[in-house]
Amino acid sequence: MSAAPLHGHHDGSVPIPRTQDAVAAALPPAQRMEFYREMGEADDATIGGVLRRWWLRAELYRDPEGDRIHAAVQAGTAPGVSASAVLRRLGAL
Repeated sequence: MSAAPLHGHHDGSVPIPRTQDAVAAALPPAQRMEFYREMGEADDATIGGVLRRWWLRAELYRDPEGDRIHAAVQAGTAPGVSASAVLRRLGAL
């Protein structure tokens, strides 16, 4: 059995800080304006979710396997179980 590190990635890189400036800097220019638009439209109840969603995208963009992973998720061929399947299974218990 192995344990995942509490901080950082398996390859030793440091995660992108979860701040608006750090996320914006890590995004490709084509995505940055959409990020700023969504952050600007968010209210106090939704801004945290917007930042988290874009932070995850920024992490994926910097992953060299990101394009392959994204394509597999979109095609439904990624390993693992979808969150909706897990929730359905939990609801059946």
